[in-house]
Amino acid sequence: MKDIATIQRTKAILERHGFSFKKSLGQNFLIDLNILSKIVGAAELSEVSGVLEIGPGIGSLTEQSAKRAKKVVALEIDQRLLPILDDTMSPYPHVKVIHGDALELDLREIVEQEFLNEGIEDISVVANLPYYVTTPIIMRLLESGVKFRSLVMMIQKEVAERIGAKPGTKAYGSLSIAIQYYAEAEVSFIVPKNVFIPAPNVDSAVITLRMRKEPAVQVKDEAFFFDVARASFAQRRKTILNNLTNYIGKEHKVELERSLHEAGIDPKRRGETLSLEEFARLSDTILPLKNS
Repeated sequence: MKDIATIQRTKAILERHGFSFKKSLGQNFLIDLNILSKIVGAAELSEVSGVLEIGPGIGSLTEQSAKRAKKVVALEIDQRLLPILDDTMSPYPHVKVIHGDALELDLREIVEQEFLNEGIEDISVVANLPYYVTTPIIMRLLESGVKFRSLVMMIQKEVAERIGAKPGTKAYGSLSIAIQYYAEAEVSFIVPKNVFIPAPNVDSAVITLRMRKEPAVQVKDEAFFFDVARASFAQRRKTILNNLTNYIGKEHKVELERSLHEAGIDPKRRGETLSLEEFARLSDTILPLKNS
């Protein structure tokens, strides 16, 4: 059988099922086998691997994962795609499609039932994510408590660059910190617009997140650590002292300045220059000001 991800086969499948794209769901289907091969290659799948996919579309990437993995579970929000996936995935009995929203489904329960109960412990996410919910989905995966080995995802190029950014760069921000706290991030390769139908307005990138066994830094209050990072980038041109004063409260400015010095951070620095370690030290040092 011919692969799904060719322009001819994709169009034939869509026509046969009378499918029309929904812009609101960010549907862009891949039609380049070389790109798909590189995505599953980045995931380093084997015959003992389990794959969780979000937004399988008509199954182009699902099919390539299924050729290498022991089991693939795909979460699809669009009910209209279920009969198409029944059709395209019929040669792959080890693929299961679950209808639902990845932001609402219980990911831990799905992984427990579909993978762990079947003795599959090497679990990765391999997905072409809808751009409009990229960040919420990635954070949901990272915060789910599931022990994924890696997350290999096609996302908007600009977001991929922000995720993998280093301190001192323009792209570095609270998203970089939040994701690098849980995983080592690497932009694997860039994907041009013309390998999708319909073509998106922007270029894409495949990012690989290798999950850490422990968070990159130890902090006393994880939620506060993330809040401090977000607040530090509220107005990028402002100093860390000014941004955090707006967050903690003007009445604590003197204590805040003292705490910054105590943490070994110059109050005149900007948030984009601080490393994860410095944000961890800072959030622990100013934690007493949180409820004061």
